[in-house]
Amino acid sequence: MSIRKHINTLLGKLEREYVTHNRIEVSESAILHNLDLFEKISDKPAIPVLKGNAYGHGITLVARALKGRRLPYIAVDGYFEAVRIREVSSQPVLVMGAIRPENYRHLRYDNFAFVVHDEASIKALGDTGKHISVHLEANTGMNRYGAKPDEIVRLTKLILSYNHLTLEGVMSHLCDSDGDDPATVDIAVKQFDACVEAVQAAGAKPTIFHVAQSAGNLKARSKYANASRLGIGLYGLNPFPKNHALHTHLKDLRPALKLVSTITKVIELKKGDRVSYNYTFTAPKDMRIGVLPLGYYEGVNRALSNAGVVKVGKHFTPIVGRVCMNHTMISLDGLAATKVGDEVTVYSNDSADRNAVDAIAHEHALFNYNLLTALSHDVRRILVQ
Repeated sequence: MSIRKHINTLLGKLEREYVTHNRIEVSESAILHNLDLFEKISDKPAIPVLKGNAYGHGITLVARALKGRRLPYIAVDGYFEAVRIREVSSQPVLVMGAIRPENYRHLRYDNFAFVVHDEASIKALGDTGKHISVHLEANTGMNRYGAKPDEIVRLTKLILSYNHLTLEGVMSHLCDSDGDDPATVDIAVKQFDACVEAVQAAGAKPTIFHVAQSAGNLKARSKYANASRLGIGLYGLNPFPKNHALHTHLKDLRPALKLVSTITKVIELKKGDRVSYNYTFTAPKDMRIGVLPLGYYEGVNRALSNAGVVKVGKHFTPIVGRVCMNHTMISLDGLAATKVGDEVTVYSNDSADRNAVDAIAHEHALFNYNLLTALSHDVRRILVQ
């Protein structure tokens, strides 16, 4: 065994045995429930999206949770996300994000497929001489990535000019699937269907067509789509705001993530004592506070300073003072039995709780995706039932 491998083995053993104050629990049963719910709604197989560290949940954990399901693909943004999935799962992976063309000659193609939308990437993949599947992305209004309709035929023919490239799929991304105007989705889907027909007319025979994401599953009516991507909905967060007519259609979603911390110090304050940076909190009376060893580095949004709540047992209690880089202070007023070592739920996986991610986002005008993806990779994640 090399020295480097021996050190990594020892570090891995230490990490497994090291007891942490903070942890993220990810529910396998919630992930699978949400997958089943969306497949039932869309009547199509889902392509779970695990980009952004599986929306903060932990990419290898979620890949493990999905191992028992037959899926068209698992989708990621970057190549090294695909490599991480391959550590725990043999399922096919679709890499959707941009890769510098010169990198393709260095990659391994271990049941990976790639989304393409430009000539340089197609040529770079073709020049590898390897058998690779690609999905051609069409721009249907997002104006981010994707080939414009007048480019589709030319790029299709370029792909077909390489015998070892397989044009397996056609995809697009809806830019307003969670909006209020259904016409925007209808227009984009018609453009997508027209692009599919252009690809077929150019001589290609793709077999996978996907245009909708979580919100789009309830709106998109494509003649050709036979799969749908599942991002935020996979993790139990509703893609529609509460005031949207379709919000209640996804009321059975189950949040999969729970962020737990531990009280590491209890401080007795006198009336007038102040807390944290810039003294933004002053004790209105004699009171107790608890210190949690996590802050905005770990993912507790600073906007929750003097505004958010956490859950101690069955009780909600406010965050007091500024959220620090690695510390957050909470009121223990009325929680006389609470002590050092007690656990605290910072983000709840009960959608009815005031500190559920969707509830926090709604109350504090924050973006629920960002609350999840901001969770630090350094916080230990565990898969629970």
